[in-house]
Amino acid sequence: MQLLERAMTIAKVLASEATEGSLSISELSTKCDLPLSTLHRILKAMIAQGMIEQDEQTKHYRLGTIWMELGLQVYDTMDYISKIRPELERLAREVEESVYLSKPAGLDTIIIERIDSAANPIRIYDQLGIRIPMHIGAANKALLASIPTEQAKEIINQLVPVEEMADLQAQLEQIRLQGYAISHGERTAGTSSVAVAVFNGFGDIIGAVSIGFVSFNVSDEHINFLIQQLVETGKRVSTKLGYRGR
Repeated sequence: MQLLERAMTIAKVLASEATEGSLSISELSTKCDLPLSTLHRILKAMIAQGMIEQDEQTKHYRLGTIWMELGLQVYDTMDYISKIRPELERLAREVEESVYLSKPAGLDTIIIERIDSAANPIRIYDQLGIRIPMHIGAANKALLASIPTEQAKEIINQLVPVEEMADLQAQLEQIRLQGYAISHGERTAGTSSVAVAVFNGFGDIIGAVSIGFVSFNVSDEHINFLIQQLVETGKRVSTKLGYRGR
């Protein structure tokens, strides 16, 4: 079990450095807090399984393609993605902003789809696969407001300090009343997002659709336009998945 935990730590460190290229064994040793001798044995085993690769020239390590292969296989099993992606693309074109699909995962959500608008050079870039605690951001609060009350309380109790619970509960009640969530600067200063939860034919929440945008100099009129387009998209997405309302 310890070996597995250490291997996953190494993989996560390399994933967080993906945009920077690769890491040397000494850099990995520092970031993973592992002795070089131990790290070398684990890296050798991970290479054998295709989990990581080593550059022949620099001797630096990077993630192997097996992660992409497995991820794409899992992605392919989510048949609802193919049904709703056209709606996400349509929304991105209409609002000229980045559109996201987030999926619940325990106390977090995971961004599993992102559609960027080609018409807007200013983008909020949230990587696919990142986890965000359930109480942060419009998408997550839209989900919290839509799941059964007792389930939401269990999540909130594990994530939110007691003194902040009443405020969050008031926010969730407002989201239920208005049918969408909005947040400003909760993860990144100067950015905002609006979101709605979407459902399948069994009435289960499959995720949240959100629009991320730079909030500088954005009028209330434009925000209302984003909300209107988002709410309409959310309804169409849920309908495509067989949802007929509660």
